[in-house]
Amino acid sequence: MGRKFEVRKASMAKTGVAKTKVYSKFGKELYICARKGGTNPDANLSLRHLIDKAKKAQVPTDVIKRNIEKADKSGGENYVAYRYEGYGPGGSAIIVDCLSDNNNRTVTDVRNCFTKTDGKLGVIGSVIHGFEHLSVVGLKGYDEEELLDILLMADIDVKDLEEDSGEIIIYAPANELFNIKNAIEAEKGKINFTVDEQTMLPTITVGINDPEVDKKFQKLLDMLEECDDVQKVYHNVK
Repeated sequence: MGRKFEVRKASMAKTGVAKTKVYSKFGKELYICARKGGTNPDANLSLRHLIDKAKKAQVPTDVIKRNIEKADKSGGENYVAYRYEGYGPGGSAIIVDCLSDNNNRTVTDVRNCFTKTDGKLGVIGSVIHGFEHLSVVGLKGYDEEELLDILLMADIDVKDLEEDSGEIIIYAPANELFNIKNAIEAEKGKINFTVDEQTMLPTITVGINDPEVDKKFQKLLDMLEECDDVQKVYHNVK
């Protein structure tokens, strides 16, 4: 199967600023999800999935509840999803997903991150061709062949499935996320998935061997993460 997935487990936030950033990211996503599909998690599966992810990231219940309830009120923030693509140090390709109520502010902030680290913000479509939009689901304690049989019987288009230290990682098209989880849980009962997300994975990765260039690349990632409107950052560096 061949492709390795680096499971990035969220660590405990060590400062109030870091926690606030996590809460803000989930708050925006919960608000938009509830506005689009309704505030009832039983009827809005995307919202239920997002609530579960927020709880795993240790977002307080009152923060989750407040942002969902806010979606029921008239007016409110008008967040729009924006995606920016660019080139970072060492020939890296980077995708930045944002939620913002002011695109001029957001694009300026993102462009400054690239410019200050010798990178360059590109046009739409400049790097996304080097990534795949996939569902990634991970779980432990199950047989690889048995899981594959379950998924195939459910007519799920499995692109890749691999085992690493007892953890099985399943790759499939982005729209298969709920289908994968539902098919497995229908056979195995409630499962604590180790990975459960839609993401952008690079089809080809690059290595950065120069310490100075790597330092600039890490600085770029740190600056992007510090931007209030940035939700997710994807890149193709090993």
